[in-house]
Amino acid sequence: MTDENATYQKAQTGQPLALEQRNLSEDGRRFSPSTGRNKDAVRDAFLSAMPSTGRILEIASGTGEHGAHITATAEDLTWTYSDIDPVSQASQSAWRDYAAPDRLLGPLSLDTRNRHWGEAESQSPWDGLFCANMIHIAPFEAAEGLFAGAGRLLRSGGRLMLYGPYARSGEIAPSNARFSEDLKRRDPSWGVRDLDLDIQPLADAAGLTLANIIDMPANNLSVVFEKA
Repeated sequence: MTDENATYQKAQTGQPLALEQRNLSEDGRRFSPSTGRNKDAVRDAFLSAMPSTGRILEIASGTGEHGAHITATAEDLTWTYSDIDPVSQASQSAWRDYAAPDRLLGPLSLDTRNRHWGEAESQSPWDGLFCANMIHIAPFEAAEGLFAGAGRLLRSGGRLMLYGPYARSGEIAPSNARFSEDLKRRDPSWGVRDLDLDIQPLADAAGLTLANIIDMPANNLSVVFEKA
C-alpha cells in the first residue's frame, strides 16, 4: 500500500503538516498552491476588518506567504511569524529576508496548546492575531489554546481573524463535509469545526465578541473576533 502522505511536509509524529506539496525556491522560500490561489482574497478580507496599523502576531504561519503579501500593501503593519515546525519557520525567515525585513519579524516558536506562549507573552499586548487554516488540521486543543491566548494577549479592541472552512449550526457545505471526513480519516482529532457550536463558545469564554464574517471563495470564511 502506498503512503498517500509520502510527499507532504511532516510533523515529528509523522502526520502531514500540509495536505499539498509546497514548492521550494533557491532562497529558501516555500510556496503553497492553495495560498497562491487565495492570498488576494485573504488580504482583502484582512484589510477590510483588521487593524491597518500596529503589530500583528500570526499563528501557524506556514510558508509565510500571507504575512509577506498582506504587509506589501499594509505598510504601517509590523507582522510577527510563529510556528511549531522548523521547516515552516525556515520558509518564514526566508520570506522575511526577501520581502520586508524591517516589518516582518520572527518566527517565534509557539504552540497554542501551551498555557504560556513564550516570547509572544512578553511582546504583548498585540493589536491583532491572524490564523489561517490551522484549527481544522490540528487537535481541538489548539483552537482552545488559540482563543485563550487571544483573550490574554490582545489589547482592548484588538482583533483575531481566522480563515478556513466551517460548518454553521450543524449545517455544512458538501465540499467541506467531504474535506472534513478526509481529515478525520487521516487523524481522528482533525476536522472542520462548527463556527457556532464549537468556536463561538471559545470566543465567549475568552471575552471576544464576533465582529465580522466574510464569505470567501471555495466555501471558506474569514471570521473576525474583537476583544472588549
